[in-house]
Order: sequence, then structure tokens, then C-alpha cells
Amino acid sequence: MPIRIPDGLPARDVLVREGIQIMDESAAIRQDIRPLQIGLLNLMPNKIVTESQIARLVGSSPLQVELTLVRIGSHQAKNTSEEHLFNFYNTWDEIKDRKFDGFIITGAPVEKLPFEEVGYWSEMEQILDWTTTHVHSSFFVCWGAMAAAWHFHKVPKYELPEKAFGVFRHSNLAPASPYLSGFSDDFQVSVSRWTEVRRDDLPSNLDVLMESEETGICLLHEKFANRLYIFNHIEYDSGTLADEYFRDVQAGKPIRVPKNYFPSDDPERKPLNRWRSHAFLLFGNWINQVYQTTPFDLVDVGEDRHAAEGEARV
Repeated sequence: MPIRIPDGLPARDVLVREGIQIMDESAAIRQDIRPLQIGLLNLMPNKIVTESQIARLVGSSPLQVELTLVRIGSHQAKNTSEEHLFNFYNTWDEIKDRKFDGFIITGAPVEKLPFEEVGYWSEMEQILDWTTTHVHSSFFVCWGAMAAAWHFHKVPKYELPEKAFGVFRHSNLAPASPYLSGFSDDFQVSVSRWTEVRRDDLPSNLDVLMESEETGICLLHEKFANRLYIFNHIEYDSGTLADEYFRDVQAGKPIRVPKNYFPSDDPERKPLNRWRSHAFLLFGNWINQVYQTTPFDLVDVGEDRHAAEGEARV
């Protein structure tokens, strides 16, 4: 089944050009199935690019998915027009009474700040608590994953001496996990971050599914509330690391050429995407798990977690 996204969203044209099916509202109504309700809290600076990246991955599933775009209400976006936000986004306050089968929280350009110093941290904490009782399965990405690991389990983040930046080999540590179905034993993942989490700080209820010898932990799974935490950017387009590199070069910021990315480490050459297939696999596996385990009636999402919520905190 195709993905349902708002008419006029720039991601629509991008996905159509790539052959991903888009469904309009009238066609969706004719289908006698309940579409999966997936929310995307987009904290990235270039929201339009991130919309396309995530919609591409969740839209590749054979299931019907309805994507709802969400933003922080207490934060003023600097890199996306107010018109775009008004036309296509809901604030969390506007959707907090709804329930979702799945909810994705992206990274954000605030890695080096202590969590409590992030301007919207108070609202972020409310949203994270809300996912426990209003979302069947959450998928936290990069800073979003670090924020969730800190909020739920007090897992600290550590600033790196230099940015982990490039494409790095990772190992499949849990071949039997349904989230890694079809994964190779060894594969590449796009990485772009200034901080890391460490194994020694993880509670026993967080299982490591992916890891790199060079850049450390990549993907965690928590059975309670069906949470996934990914600290790298497997969702990135082929040229996203190049965009970040040239942006920093033009701004005069110290930045190394992303490792294992440009052919022969030459920024003048076009990079090859070596992580795309596993990005589709991971998100497809997640959507499949959501579909298989979510309640038929959305009102039942999270109803069994109220009593257990406190017990899950470490």
C-alpha cells in the first residue's frame, strides 16, 4: 500500500519521482483497512529534507501508512518557513490527545548542550512521557535517541574529541531480532554526531542490536513500550554528509572530510550510497512489527502501560 501524506508537501514530488506510491485521501477512504498512524516529530533544521527521507522509508512498506508531521510548539524554527510549518505541521499540543501506532523523533542540532539547557527540553520531556501511553512503538533517531535514553534511563552522553563523521562498518549483533530481518552480518551506516553513549552505562533492559568498532553503539531495542534507539543517520540521502561537510567548510568551521564516503576521500567526486538498502530494511521491519503487534483499535494503545511505566524507569 502507498503512503498518505498531505497534498502539496514537497516530499510528495520527490517520492513520486522515485517511484514510491502516494495515496490521496479519496483513494484511502475506499480501502477497507485501517492505515497505520505514524507520527514524525521533526527536530532537524532542514525539515523539508528530513520529511522526504523519513517518508521515503516508511512509504516503502506494502502497508497503508498515514504520516502526521509534528513540531515543537515552544520552539521557533529558523530554517523552515512559517508557511510550510503552518500548512503541513501540527504542534504536539494539537495532537497530544491522539494515539499513534508508531512515532519517530529525529535528531536535532543541539548535541553539545546538556539536555536541561535545550530551550524546549521541558516540552520534550512531556512528549517522551506521552509516547509511553499514546504510542505503540517509538523510533528515536540520533539526538532524539540520546534524549530518550537520558530521560527514561539516565544514560549519559559524552562529547567526542572530534566528530564521528562518515560511513562506517557495523556488525549485526542480533540476527534473530525481527528488526534486523534480512540484515547482513556486516554493513555500512552513515554517521554524523559529536557525542556518544557507552555500553557501561546501559541498563539491562536495553539490548544492543548494532555496533561499530570505530563509532560504538548504533541501535538499541527496549521491549517495554516497543522502543528503538538509533544513534546514527541510516535515513540520510546519498548527498547529506556532503551537504554538511561543504556547509561547515563554507562557514569556516573545522571539519574533516567524512570518512569512507567520497571515493578516494576526494570531495570533488560523487559519493556512493552504501547504506540505502539497510535503511529500507530497518524501517520496513519496524513498520511490519508495528503492524503485527499494534492493537486493532487505536484507543487501546498504551492502556497496559500506565501501571508499568514507573517500573520501567531505571
